[in-house]
Amino acid sequence: MSQTVTFGEVLMRLSPLGNKKFMQSNRLECYFGGTEVNVAISIANFGGKVRHVSSISDDFIGDTAKSYLRKFGVSTSAIVRSKRPLGVYFLEVGAVMRPSSISYNRSHSAFSEITPDMVNWEKALKKCTWFHWTGITPALCEGGYLTLKKGLKLAREKGVEVSVDPTYRSGLWKYGAEPRETLSDLLKYCTIFIGGINEMNEILDADYGYSNEDFIKASKQLIKEFPTLKKTFDKIRTPINASWHKISSRMWNGNEFRETTDLDITHIVDRIGTGDAFAAGLIYGLQHFDDYKAMEFAAAASALKHTYEGDVNFSNVDEVMNILDGNTSGRFNR
Repeated sequence: MSQTVTFGEVLMRLSPLGNKKFMQSNRLECYFGGTEVNVAISIANFGGKVRHVSSISDDFIGDTAKSYLRKFGVSTSAIVRSKRPLGVYFLEVGAVMRPSSISYNRSHSAFSEITPDMVNWEKALKKCTWFHWTGITPALCEGGYLTLKKGLKLAREKGVEVSVDPTYRSGLWKYGAEPRETLSDLLKYCTIFIGGINEMNEILDADYGYSNEDFIKASKQLIKEFPTLKKTFDKIRTPINASWHKISSRMWNGNEFRETTDLDITHIVDRIGTGDAFAAGLIYGLQHFDDYKAMEFAAAASALKHTYEGDVNFSNVDEVMNILDGNTSGRFNR
């Protein structure tokens, strides 16, 4: 069986119930997540073997986070502990024309002090066939960047497939690193690119548009500049309002361009983690299907995540395949 390894921060999410603002509520719901954690749990829910690598707080909150991962079958054997607190973020869920709002409290978290010597990558990558990372990790701290680079170099030496979701967020890069230079340094070890035109433009210092033609051109340039890359995949979100979005995807695999049809999500329950659900669906899909079906599976997984509260996609393979079979009415299963 394939063994996937993910690396990144574990976060606690606090939200008022429903669509309330914090000033309306004295009660909060607690979830655990973090972009790479979301990918790990989703793959585990598909039946895959997954190990997550991170640094978490050495207290009862860290114990709870670790227990949460293990509940879904994610191995925590490569997680180290820290005297610093677990990172936290606060979310107000929007509705209709009111957007959601997020505030992070992670600058001095357990993950922010991680260093390369804290992770035994040889042990963490044992039996690993796929390694996944996102641009969040090298953006947070220099230790995250250096620790990730060490893991990526060993993964490629072992012939492991490496997928990247660059997830470029300018507000995260606060420790002095230059995003384009740092991401380009890490892309040298990657084989699968999961990202859109914005990420490609940032990395290539380009100004491609959003058309399919520009996506193909950008993909070709990206693969030319980073020869280890073999395929690019892009999740496309078309928002009607905060509660109604359309999801589709497109790809360039070095030989052909393909795109999926729109999946209509007319009532969003929670859109946090939907990109992670796409990445998890794609990783699982590429391990089991051809490129196009893997992309269809990923888009359907992402669409389904919009129906779950919290950061994680709880869907299994049968539920995703049910969407691919056209069963989108939400009728009772009896």
